[in-house]
Amino acid sequence: MQVALVDAGGANLGSVRYALERLGIQAQLVQRAEQLESAERVILPGVSTAATVMARLHELDLVRPLRHLRAPLLGVCVGMQLLFEHSEEDDTPCLGLLPGRVRKLSDTIGVRVPHMGWNQLQRLRESPLLRGIEAGDHAYFVHSYAAPVTEACVASTEHGCQFAAVVQHGSIGGAQFHPERSAGVGARLLQNFIETGLT
Repeated sequence: MQVALVDAGGANLGSVRYALERLGIQAQLVQRAEQLESAERVILPGVSTAATVMARLHELDLVRPLRHLRAPLLGVCVGMQLLFEHSEEDDTPCLGLLPGRVRKLSDTIGVRVPHMGWNQLQRLRESPLLRGIEAGDHAYFVHSYAAPVTEACVASTEHGCQFAAVVQHGSIGGAQFHPERSAGVGARLLQNFIETGLT
């Protein structure tokens, strides 16, 4: 299995790579478009701002190849947010693979932003990404912006408001939480992506 891990400059790049290694997957670190051509699975991680990660993708000339991938794509954290059309964070145009706009979480009484910690997942519909993951299972989140609950949202969670925790539409999927830091739930999601290719 040829798994490509896009070097989007995020701080979680190494930890996602190690999480894949624990599953027996040696991912190829990708910095050039031609490296995506033989990939059977592509993972786009990101821990930074939407603008910073998109700038990195433009610098590497990976925006167009990612928009036209034939292989299944999984975005993680900011990588998932970039799957959408636009992010309020620095008014950033994103990849536009899924409809919707990423917005800042509301900082209200009793709700801290950034959101950091374990939250329960609420399953909204069936998805290959969620095989073996039950409603009420916990995942670990660290973020200040979130994607909306749209038709692509297969699992949500709440932190002041409901937002997308896992998305999937066709061969495009994403997790707002950090699978590499979410114990068994995170490992299962990554394994599901590798095994099913979202079909």
